[in-house]
Amino acid sequence: MDLSELISIMSALRGENGCPWDKVQTRESLKPFIVEEAYEVLEAIDEKNTEAIKEELGDLLFQIVFQCQIARERGEFGMQDVLEKIAGKMIARHPHVFGEACYKTAEEVLVHWEAQKKREGKQRESILDGVPKTLPSLLRAHRLQDRASRVGFDWEKIDDVLQKLEEEMKEFREALKKKGQDEIEDELGDVFFSLVNISRFVGVNPEDALRRTISKFISRFRHIEMAAADAGKTLSDMTLAEMDALWDEAKKR
Repeated sequence: MDLSELISIMSALRGENGCPWDKVQTRESLKPFIVEEAYEVLEAIDEKNTEAIKEELGDLLFQIVFQCQIARERGEFGMQDVLEKIAGKMIARHPHVFGEACYKTAEEVLVHWEAQKKREGKQRESILDGVPKTLPSLLRAHRLQDRASRVGFDWEKIDDVLQKLEEEMKEFREALKKKGQDEIEDELGDVFFSLVNISRFVGVNPEDALRRTISKFISRFRHIEMAAADAGKTLSDMTLAEMDALWDEAKKR
C-alpha cells in the first residue's frame, strides 16, 4: 500500500456512502485526536516497542490525511500540496546537503535555519515567537530557553544554574511562610523553570524525564496495590510504613 491508497480510503470514509462519524468531523473536532495520537507515538517510543511505534505513527499519519481531505473538500489544498511544501522547505533549509553550502556543526546549521526562516518571512518580532502556546509547559519552557540561549542569553556553567535553583527554593520557602497563594504559585513556577534550565544543561528533555518518572511511579504503586491484594488488604488497611516498605521492594526490583 502507498500513500495514495490511504488517501482513497479517507475519501471513501468521507464520501456519500461513508462512515457517519467521519463525515461529520471538522478541523476543530479533530484537534484533540492529533494531540492524542502524537502522545501515543511518544509513549510507544518511550517503551521501545517497535510494533507500537509503527501502529501509532500510522494513526498520526491518518490524522494528517484526514485534515488534508477536509482541506481538499473546501477547495484549499490536498496532500500533494502538503508534500511539496515540506519538501521545498527542507531543501531550502539544508543547502549543505542539497546545495553548495558547507556547515560543519549543528550550531552553524541553526544559524542558517533562522536566517532562511527570515528570508521566508517567518522571522517574527522576537526570537521567542513561534514556540506554540499549546505545548506542554515543561517542553515550552525548554524550547523558549533554548531559543534565548542561541543569542547568548544563558548561564555559563551548570553550577550557576544549580545556584539559581537554590535561590528559587529559598524564595519558595519564604512564600510558604507568608501563605500567599499567588506568591506561592509564582515562586513554584520559578522553581520549575530553573529545573528545566538544569535539564537543558545536562541534555535531558524535561518532558521525557517526567514521563519516565511517572511510569516508574505507576509501576511501583501498582506493586503496592498488588501486594496488598495478595495479602487480602486494601491500601486503606495498610500503614504508611507498610506501603513504604513495599515501595522500597519495588525499587529493588
